[in-house]
Parts: sequence; structure tokens; C-alpha cells
Amino acid sequence: MTIRRLDENTINRIAAGEVVERPASVVKELVENAIDAGATRIHVTLENGGKSLIRVEDDGCGMSPVDLALSLERHATSKLPDGDAGDNLFRITSLGFRGEALPSIGAVSKMTITTRTADASEASTLTVAGGVAGDMAPAAGTRGTRIEVRDLFYAIPARLKFLKSERAEMMAVSDTLKRLAMAHAHIGFSLTSDGRQSFSVPAETGDAGQLNRLSAIMGPAFGENAVPVHALRDTLRLNGFAGLPTFNHATAQKQYLVVNGRPVRDKLLNGAVRGAYQDFLAGNRHPALALFIDIDPTELDVNVHPAKTEVRFSDSALV
Repeated sequence: MTIRRLDENTINRIAAGEVVERPASVVKELVENAIDAGATRIHVTLENGGKSLIRVEDDGCGMSPVDLALSLERHATSKLPDGDAGDNLFRITSLGFRGEALPSIGAVSKMTITTRTADASEASTLTVAGGVAGDMAPAAGTRGTRIEVRDLFYAIPARLKFLKSERAEMMAVSDTLKRLAMAHAHIGFSLTSDGRQSFSVPAETGDAGQLNRLSAIMGPAFGENAVPVHALRDTLRLNGFAGLPTFNHATAQKQYLVVNGRPVRDKLLNGAVRGAYQDFLAGNRHPALALFIDIDPTELDVNVHPAKTEVRFSDSALV
């Protein structure tokens, strides 16, 4: 048996297979980066369900030309402090930190990044196609970052056959964006698909902002049939809104769980929800709710899965 090193393009495409499953995966990674960059407005544009174009624009802090070049290198990140030797891998307070998203996306698409910091006189733009980066150039642009991803999976066409219809892919993007919008009510979000705006919510403030955001996404009936939830125990704080048992559904699609600002799908939490409602609902009915858990980052492992949709608690019984 002969062991050899894989070339960089193959490595990036393998990483892309873990991080970039479909257009919704791209949107999730790019929007999370925008949130971490301090954006107050994030706009997503799709064409053909994201297969032809995904554009994510934000008004965050932007990147310098040096940071822009580094952003396309694997395992380069702004989310861990300089000089960190791995000590903070289990103390993550941002949404993304692995440093794989941009190079992985660029490895399987034609991606252009245009970005500008607040103190820069002009923006910088850089294009990468199939993992090969072009030359950086000056560009017009306001503070923040605009990333355009065209022809997703053109570099590995075998992946295209696993994508669903344009409508199904658009709905998956919409669901991803709505989950992030629920978790970050202080940010305005919008989604435009094939020239039509399908989703838009303004930034919310104040005590009523969270319920306003939830009602905008889950429907006004949820706001009229939900009660606030507040609980504190040890290092864990739980808040949010739980629908009354009379406001139930045939599926669990209207159950949203957020841990430290990160929308998750967690069997442990879903089981706790079922247990809480089991004396009030028939077995084939499901409640509507949005629950937000804040926990000490050292008690949480967000590095369970490359797509970061799963988490692991150090004390699951407490949760």
C-alpha cells in the first residue's frame, strides 16, 4: 500500500463535501459570518434556487485586503484569538470558527468577494473559481461585505444531481434564514428569489422585539397563543415562548431551538419538549415554540459536526 498526500484542490473539495451540501448550506455559512461581523442588515439574493446565484450582502465590519486574501486559506479564522494553541476551541462565542467555509465554497463554485472596512477609502474584490484565486483589485462598495456565489458545484457536477427542485432549494434557504432571524432579532434580514422578495423582517429592539420577530416568522397566531418562558439554573438560562397546548400542529416543524445564538436540531432538546407537553397533547400532535438556551461556552461543544447544526452538552441531564 502506497500512501500519498492529496493535492490542495482535492482537499478543498473533500472539505466542501462536509460543509457545502446544498445552497442552504452556503447561505448558512455566509450569513453566520455576516452576523459575527456585526452586521445590522443582511440581504440574501437567489437565482434558480441558489444553483445559479447566491448573493449575501451585509453592513458589517468588512475585511482589509490582507484579511480578504487570508479568508480563502483553509483553517484561517478571525474567531480565535491570536496565539491561541487550541485552548479556546471549547470556549466558542461566535457562530463560525473552523475557517473552512469560504475556501470550501470557492472550491466548488465561482465566488466573488467584495469588502470594505469603515476606514478604507475603497473596497477590495477578489474572485476564486474552482479553488483558483485571481488577483485582488480595488472596487466600489460601501462598508461591509458582498459575496456572490455563481454556478454552485460546477467544479464537481456529480453533486448537482443530488440537488432538489429550484423551489425546494429556495424553501430550504428560506427556512435556514428564518431560523437565524429568530435567533438574532436585533438584525434585519431579507430574502429575494428570482427578483421577488419572499421574506423581510426589520431589526427589532426592546423587550417586545423577540416576540415581534417570532410572530413575523411563525405567524401572528403564535404571538396570540404563546406564553413567555424564563428559567435559570446553574450556568444555564432558558427563555423564549411556548405555544399553548390548544395551539398545536400535525408536525414538529414549528419548534425552534437556539443554543448560544446558534439554531440547532437536537434530539435531547426535542425529547425534553415532548416530555413537557406529553400530558397535554395527543401523541400525534406537536406544539409550536421558540426556546433560547444560553450556557457557558465551556459547557458546550459546537465542533461536533462540520455544518455546526449539532451540539454536545457536557451536562445533558442539567439541560
